[in-house]
Amino acid sequence: MTSLLVLFALLVGDEPTPAAGNSPATPPVATISFHKQVRPILQRHCVGCHQPAKRGGEILLTSHATLLHGGETGPGLVAGKPDESILIKSLLAQDMDLMPKGGPALPPEAIGLIKTWIEQGASDDTPPEAVDTIDAEHPPVYEGMPLVTAIAFSRDGAMLAVGGYREILLHAGDGSALLHRLIGLSQRIEDLAFSPDGSKLAASGGSPGRVGEIQVWNLADQKLLLSVQTSIDTLFGVSWSSDGSKLAFGCPDNSGRVIKADDGAPLLKFDHHTDWVIGAVFSLDDKNLVSVSRDRAVKLTQTDSGAFIDNVTSITPGALTGGLEAIDRHPTRNEVVVGGVDGVPKLYRIFREQARVIGDDFNLIRPFPPINGPIRDIEISKDGKILAVAGGTQAQAYELETGKLLASIPFAGQVYAVTIHPQGTIIAAGGYDGMVKIADIATGQVTKEFVPVPLTTGVASK
Repeated sequence: MTSLLVLFALLVGDEPTPAAGNSPATPPVATISFHKQVRPILQRHCVGCHQPAKRGGEILLTSHATLLHGGETGPGLVAGKPDESILIKSLLAQDMDLMPKGGPALPPEAIGLIKTWIEQGASDDTPPEAVDTIDAEHPPVYEGMPLVTAIAFSRDGAMLAVGGYREILLHAGDGSALLHRLIGLSQRIEDLAFSPDGSKLAASGGSPGRVGEIQVWNLADQKLLLSVQTSIDTLFGVSWSSDGSKLAFGCPDNSGRVIKADDGAPLLKFDHHTDWVIGAVFSLDDKNLVSVSRDRAVKLTQTDSGAFIDNVTSITPGALTGGLEAIDRHPTRNEVVVGGVDGVPKLYRIFREQARVIGDDFNLIRPFPPINGPIRDIEISKDGKILAVAGGTQAQAYELETGKLLASIPFAGQVYAVTIHPQGTIIAAGGYDGMVKIADIATGQVTKEFVPVPLTTGVASK
C-alpha cells in the first residue's frame, strides 16, 4: 500500500507524506570558520577603515582578538548573541551609521554568515602562523633584502619613496637617511605616485592572490587617509588626475578603474582589455584615460562614461610584439611612452590625427633604443626632457625629443622600478637584488647605492 502511495505522489508531482515517526531530521548547520569565512569578508569590506594605520572608531578588525576588544563603543560582539553585537548592528544600520561607511551594505548572505558565526560562539580558528603582528609599533623585520618593486621621488625631490613588505619607506632624496616608515596592509607595493600638489602619496598593491589595495597617505603627518580594497589580486599603475581629485589604476581582472581620491568612491570601471591592465594615465584635461595591458593593447577611454574611443596603437608585426607593463604621460602634451615584453620604449600620440587604416601604427612618434629585457617601469621627467626606463638588468635614461641614450646603469638582477629627480639630473632605480641605486644622468655614474630596508644583519651602503 505504501509503495502505491509513493507512486501516486510521484505522478502528481507532490512529495510523499512521511510516515509518522519517520520525519527526516533537520540537517545540522555547518560550523562557520572565522579564519576562512568571516575574516575574508572583514578584510574585503571593513579593514580599510579599521586597521592599525587607520583606526576608525578606535576599533580594529584585523584579527579575532581586536574584534572582541572593540573600540569607543565597547566590545565588537557578544558571543552567542548576534543581535546584541555592535558588529551586526553596524552592518544593519541605516543612513550615516551604516558600515561599511558610505556603503554599499554587505550582501545579506555575508551578514547572515557572520551572524551564524556569532550564534555559534564566535570561536577563533586562526592558525598561529597567520596572526598579524605588524603595525607601526611592530614594523616588519627583514633578514634579507626584498625586491624593490616601486620607487618615486617626491615633487620637491626631498624624499625618495620605496616600496617594501607591508610598508612604504620614505628616504631622504639623496638616500642618506630613512625618514619614515608607512606601514599598512598590502604585502606588496606595485606602484607609487605623489599627488600633483606634493602633499599626498598614493600606492597600488595588495596581497597576491587575495585582494588589491589603493592607499593614500598624508605626508605632513604620515597618516593613512584612504585604504580601498578591491579586485582579486594586487593592483597596478596608479596615477593622479591633474587636479588631484581622482586616481586611476589597473586591475588583474582585466579592468581599469577610477576612484575619488578623498573617500575612495568608485567612479568608473572599464573592461575593454582582454588581459591584466597594468597601468592607466589621464589625458591633460582628465577627460580621457590611456591604459596598457598584457594583451599588447594601448586603449583610449572616456573618463566620465567609460566609452571606448580608440586603440592608440595596433597589434601588428612592427608595432607592439608583447604584453605591456608600463606607461607614463608627457607633462604638457597628450603623448605617452609605453613599454613591455619586447624591451622597446615607444612614444605615441594619444589622439589620432588621420583616419584609421587597418594595421597602421600612425600614432607612433618614435621608438627608443631597446633595453636588454622586458620593460617594467617608465617615467618622464617633470620638464618633459628625459625618459627613464627600467627593465632587463638596466635602468636607462634617454633624451625624449631625439631618442638618444644618455645613460645606462647596470644591476645584478632584473630592474623593476625607476624614477627621475624633479631637477631632471639624476635617476633612482631598484629591483631584484634589493638595492637602490642613484645615478647621475650626465655621466652615468652611480653616486649612491643602499639597501632601503633596515636589516637584522648589516649591509653597508655606498
